[in-house]
Amino acid sequence: MPQYSDTILALFKKRAATGEGGLLTGIDPSVFDVSDPLRLWIIQVGVIIMVDQLLFLGLCKLKQPKVIAEVLGGILLGPTAFGRIPGFTNHIFPADSLPYLSLVANIGLCLFLFIVGLEIDTSIMKRNVRMSAIVSFAGIALPFGLGSALSIPLYNHFINPSVQFTHFMLFTGVAYSITAFPVLCRILTELKLLDTTVGIIVLSAGVGDDVIGWTLLAFSVALVNASSGLIALWVLLACLAFTLFLMFIIKRILLWLARSTGSIDNGPTMFYMTMVMILLWACAFFTDIIGVNAIFGAFLAGIIIPREGGLAIALTEKLEDIVSIVFLPLYFTLSGLKTNLGLLDNGITWAFTIAITCLAFCGKFGGCTIASRLSGFSWREASTVGALMSCKGFVFKDIPYSSRRLNCFYANLVELIVLNIGFQAGILSQGVFSMFVLEALTLTFITTPLVAALYPPDRRKIAAPPIPTC
Repeated sequence: MPQYSDTILALFKKRAATGEGGLLTGIDPSVFDVSDPLRLWIIQVGVIIMVDQLLFLGLCKLKQPKVIAEVLGGILLGPTAFGRIPGFTNHIFPADSLPYLSLVANIGLCLFLFIVGLEIDTSIMKRNVRMSAIVSFAGIALPFGLGSALSIPLYNHFINPSVQFTHFMLFTGVAYSITAFPVLCRILTELKLLDTTVGIIVLSAGVGDDVIGWTLLAFSVALVNASSGLIALWVLLACLAFTLFLMFIIKRILLWLARSTGSIDNGPTMFYMTMVMILLWACAFFTDIIGVNAIFGAFLAGIIIPREGGLAIALTEKLEDIVSIVFLPLYFTLSGLKTNLGLLDNGITWAFTIAITCLAFCGKFGGCTIASRLSGFSWREASTVGALMSCKGFVFKDIPYSSRRLNCFYANLVELIVLNIGFQAGILSQGVFSMFVLEALTLTFITTPLVAALYPPDRRKIAAPPIPTC
């Protein structure tokens, strides 16, 4: 009986409140606690945003996108620099805390891909179809071929034999061939090229590259996650059926709902926003459970949002600030934390890094330049198209969209999303991941000064009449 009474008393015994006293009682707030990860998470976010902003203050004077600062900040905070300080990584970025940081970052990535879907205007592809299709195809086929060829020596030197070569080849080809549509918007805006013939063709080709690139990536992920080629086929068919369901049924329901709630005339209501958010996470959940990736579902959800009455713009304005200020810096800083430039410690690795960078640039620049020249552009204009299509990062800032101003500021390296997926799937080693991160940063860094040199204001041809873009 005494043992039972002791148990009953223990159940009613007052328990101390979690975190009682805190710093005043001498508790170190940076000590990671699985039951209360918020404290360290706040410290991590503060350190990341502060370092990114300090770097961006210098890089913005060179007209570089904010993502450069975010990835460089991650590299500095990772094993390349600050990680060499004894105790820094274990104290600020302990391994047990990274899943929580990654969870928030991936939530933000889904929101970002949703916004990217909102930004894609398929009507752009209907203009200048022939020329844009030629440029888009050349900008995918040649880089994909070069990336696939380079994957052979990379696989033999750096990749674990347990990884299937076809999987590695696909990821390398996709990383080489992908170009994000929004990257062109910011650079074209800053260089005042939106109303030029070159700008319109590049935007049209960029939409095609964006759609095809994400489709190739979805195929790669499906193939990697599937245990056989037949399962990968079923995954892609399920994804295709889901896409058609969204495009032809859910899209019409969303339009009807927007009209019924007055969201088209007066902006999205709270109820409509709630339904859109439920749809976003439902799409992300579905594509994730069938073996693709949650970001593809989020991307599809953005594409089917009605454009009538500036509804897509209004939704973007409601989400853009928190995504660009908090979520994206976390995601791309985490990419930097995974990057260890210290692994590039011999002539072979640096030779491969230079080869990766040169071939990536030559593939995009060469393919798009030749295709543009054959389509009737002058060499100067054709090389400008090639330079713009070779960039890997993007930022929006005050871009005209459907006769309104989109007041947003994003930074992203789409290639990094591809690389992160490959790294998480175990296809890319940390060394190869670091090589590709350095390549993506280099190509993004040189795009703006290269285009400014190739296509100065006195050589530009204004399109007549100008058309709405972005």
